[in-house]
Order: sequence, then C-alpha cells, then structure tokens
Amino acid sequence: MPDFLPSNSPTDSRSEPRPDSRPAVGRRTLLGAAAAATAAPVVLGSASRAAAAPAPRKKPRALPGGGDLGPNVLVFDPSTPGIQARLDEVFRQQESAQFGTGRYALLFKPGTYSGLNAQLGFYTSIAGLGLSPDDTTINGDVTVDAGWFNGNATQNFWRSAENLALVPANGTNRWAVAQAAPFRRMHVRGGLNLAPSGYGWASGGYIADSRIDGQVGPYSQQQWYTRDSAIGSWLNGVWNMVFSGVEGAPAQSFPNPPYTTLASTPVSREKPFLYLQGSEYRVFLPEKRTNARGVTWGNGTPRGTSLPLTQFYVARPGVSAATLNQALEQGLHLLLTPGIYHLSEPLRINRANTVVLGLGYATLIPDGGVTAVKVADVDGVRLAGFLVDAGPVNSPTLLEIGPRGASRDHSANPTTVQDVFIRIGGAGPGKATTSMVVNSRHTIIDHTWVWRADHGDGVGWETNRADYGVVVNGDDVLATGLFVEHFNKYDVQWFGQRGRTIFFQNEKAYDAPNQAAIQNGSTKGYAAYRVGDAVTSHEGWGLGSYCYYNVDPTIVQHHGFAAPVRPDVRFHNLLVVSLGGQGQYECVINDTGSPTSGTSTVPSTVVSYP
Repeated sequence: MPDFLPSNSPTDSRSEPRPDSRPAVGRRTLLGAAAAATAAPVVLGSASRAAAAPAPRKKPRALPGGGDLGPNVLVFDPSTPGIQARLDEVFRQQESAQFGTGRYALLFKPGTYSGLNAQLGFYTSIAGLGLSPDDTTINGDVTVDAGWFNGNATQNFWRSAENLALVPANGTNRWAVAQAAPFRRMHVRGGLNLAPSGYGWASGGYIADSRIDGQVGPYSQQQWYTRDSAIGSWLNGVWNMVFSGVEGAPAQSFPNPPYTTLASTPVSREKPFLYLQGSEYRVFLPEKRTNARGVTWGNGTPRGTSLPLTQFYVARPGVSAATLNQALEQGLHLLLTPGIYHLSEPLRINRANTVVLGLGYATLIPDGGVTAVKVADVDGVRLAGFLVDAGPVNSPTLLEIGPRGASRDHSANPTTVQDVFIRIGGAGPGKATTSMVVNSRHTIIDHTWVWRADHGDGVGWETNRADYGVVVNGDDVLATGLFVEHFNKYDVQWFGQRGRTIFFQNEKAYDAPNQAAIQNGSTKGYAAYRVGDAVTSHEGWGLGSYCYYNVDPTIVQHHGFAAPVRPDVRFHNLLVVSLGGQGQYECVINDTGSPTSGTSTVPSTVVSYP
C-alpha cells in the first residue's frame, strides 16, 4: 500500500456519495475535428462588571493551521510499494465517473520513479512535491486517453498534471484532454501527443510554464492555448492554436495554419503549488512577471515566496462555511483537500494576499442560492485549483472578485484566478444568473472553464438556467485561457476599460428551443463575447465561437462577437464555426465576416478588426 500521510487530526463528516452518471451522447460524440497572521477580532465586554451586565461574549477557539491532508491525498515516495496498483485502483474508480463524487490528489515526493503509467480519470490531479519539476522524475507516463468514451476525448474534463518531469516509455506522452485539464509546470523529456489513441476527436486544452523537449502533436485538437513555455516544435493545427510567451512556437500565420503567436504574455503569475522542504509542507507563491516568456523554473530556484502549511487551515469535506470563514478571519489561508464542500454562506476573503488552494478538484457547492466566494477589493488574492458547482436554488452570482464599484489600483499585486472552474448542471440541477463577476482592477483570469452543462443530469433550457457566464466590470483585467460555454444569453460581457483576452473558446447553448428563445431585441442571438458600448479600449487575440443548435437547427446567430467600433477596441484572429450545419452564423464580429454555410464545419474568420 502507498505511504499515506499520518492522520493526526479529526476527520470531518463527509457528504454521502451519489451514483456516478454515465456519459451522455451529444454533439461531442457525433462530430469530429469538429505573511504574519492577523489576530481574530476581539469582542469587548463592558468596562465595569456591574451585577446586571451580561457576560462578555467568548471568542471562538482559534483554529489550528497545518495538519493532515486527508485520505484522498495519496503521497508516494520512491520506496513506496505497490504504487502502480494504487494508481490503477484510483483510475478504475474515476475513469468514467464524470459526475461522481470521488476526488483525488496523487502526490510524488522528490526522487526518481520507474516503470509507472499514471492514467488519470475524472477529478484526479497528479503533482510532484519538489520546488522544480526536475526534482521529481517519472520514467514512464502520465496518460489521459479516451477508451472509456469510445476514443472520443471531448469529455475528458477535470484532471490535471503539475510539477513533474516525465521520460515517456515510448518517447511520447499522451495527454488527450478537453476543458478544465491543465498541464502546468511539467517537463516532458520527449514528445507530447494531445490526441486519443486512434486520433479520435479532441477539444482542449491548456499548457503553461512547461518544457516539452520534443514535438507537441495536437492532431485532432480543435483548439489549444499554450502560455509561457518552451517546446521543441509544434506539429499542426485544426481551428485555433494560440501561443503567448512560448519559446519554439510556430510563427504567426492565422488562419492557415491557424496559429496566433504572441512573443510574450503581458502579465503573468504562475499558480501556487504545494511542495516539500525537507519533511515540511509549504506552498510556493511564484512572483509576477511582465512581458513573460519561457518557463519560470529553468535556471535555479524559482522566484517567489513560500508559506509554511501551518499558515493554512487544512479543510476537510464536511467542514462548515462558518468554520472556513473563521479561519480566514483569523488570518489563515485555506488549503481545500479533495472532496465536496457545501456552503451555507459565501467564503469571504477580505485580507490582502490570501491564498485559497484546492487539491484534487475540491468542489464548492453553494446552498440556498448564496454566492460561493466573495473577494474584497484587496491586493494579491490567489484563488487556484477548485471547482464551483451551482446548487439547485438560483445564485445571483457564484464567484465575485471585488465588490460592485471596486476601483483600487492592483497593478503591482493583482488578484489571480487560476484553474478555478465553474459548472451549472450536469451533476444535478443547478442555476445561477451570472457565474463569475470580476469587479477588481488588474485581475488576472488564468485558465478557467465556465460551463453551463450540455449533458448529464439536471440539464435543460430552463432546468439549469444560467443567463451570463463571465461579466468583467473592472478595468485593466487580463484573461489568458478563457473557456466559457452554453449560457442562455451572453457568455462573456466585458464592461471594463483596457481589458485583454488571449485565447477564448466558446460554444453557444445547444438546447435553445427555437429562434425566439435567443432573440436579443432586433439581433438574432446573444454574442458569445460582447464588449460594452461605453468601452473605448479593449484587445483580444485568438477568439473562437461555435454553434450547434441541435434542438432547432434552423436557428441563426447573427454574430459570435459584438463590440463598439473604435480604433482602440481591437481584435486579432477571430473565428466562428457551425458544427455540422446545426444552426448558422451570419457574421463573425458585428456585421463583418462571411457567414457560415451548409454542413461543412469550416470556420469563417476575421484576421483583424476593425
């Protein structure tokens, strides 16, 4: 058996598991190619203890930092017996559990491991525990394939790999994923194949801060975003391949081949990660970079700071929102261990530089229509590595970065939202008017998938109603890797000034019952990505929107993108696609761009706008 972390703290009660849902057959099946802690507030009693005066209220007992990571964090070292058997056991459980309740983090202590093939199923994260990927080497593979879904990789969601060096057994590692499956801080000493066995359908994906010594082969991948990495070469492209700050990236050539290439990323700050310093767990916080290019870890110790685990409240499933908020008020950060967390009130992050880090796709479910997470207008908050799953009672918002009207300058120390995913429906009925609202200036949204489910349980035009995906009100917000899909109205609305998006992937809602259901005044349909009429400066690179109106294939969507016509509102390399002729676009952006037509699933593109 593997080397489990010792249990030295009580285990919280856990939610009852629900049966796994079987995969649905939908569009993705049918179409191919196609840090000192601050003290807790003190409640003061009366200065004079008169006989009739009430006794002073007691402060809650201080919560401890650090402790046990729980039973679903599996920690291995090179001497652990039976590693492959344990990896296989987790994979058998998670391979097809698309809407199940299992959550796992597989962590490897620094050292060298040989002969392993870690196959990753749903809600499974694998990571090394070194300060550099090269501290933890697997002579073998970390594999995502699609045998569970008949060779179709378009539903390989919610899994991740991080902070490992791989020496693939046959020279090339297979990572056939779709949305919400980041490949971060990885060193592949060989090639990387992004397609499933047999080169079936695929619809990903995201790489950051990684070095692939050999060739990256996307093959059937419809779109992909790679940021601040180094690659030996890149093989091909289908619709939308975007690179920023990538050494070895192909030259700009959109639309043929469909490469959008930026020499650098304007601002980036890598995701926090857990690592071992001797026998002590710490969380490393990479520093912000401007005009970033290449990996952060290639030359000596990475730049940044770290926090001991004792400064984190190590949360376990079943803990209450009140306890999590007490920990935050006490000055602790949050480490969410794998599992399901029901929230009766929002998590309130009011302190600058607070870290909320999830392991193994820890999942927050707001109950009673509350917002899951609210962040104050403060510097340097880092949200990373968790899933927000809407509850059955409509939430006005699920994630709020800054209150309405936030206006403070955070350029020196922005808030980052990284590998934070939002889901409405699929695992059961869920509703939210708006999924994510960003009010704070200079926020960096670095890889998110905000998804109104098109398959699973609790899915229907009104059943999992969700009008808006992401709304950006704050100025100077940057999105790198923005995936937003299937909302009843606008998927993205951007009202802040000087916003920038590098890579956007979208599908309009499949299940619109008819043309009238999506009519937007005199306009046919709601744009996937809308820039507000008052915005005077905005820029986007490598943005794509697809339609698949399979309930009523006669539906016409006027355009994928809408924006005011101003010289400083600029777009580069846009595309719209009708998937198999199930609905059509008349234009790409505003009234510009050729219509899609027929059943050919060929993109209509605009290279530069205006």
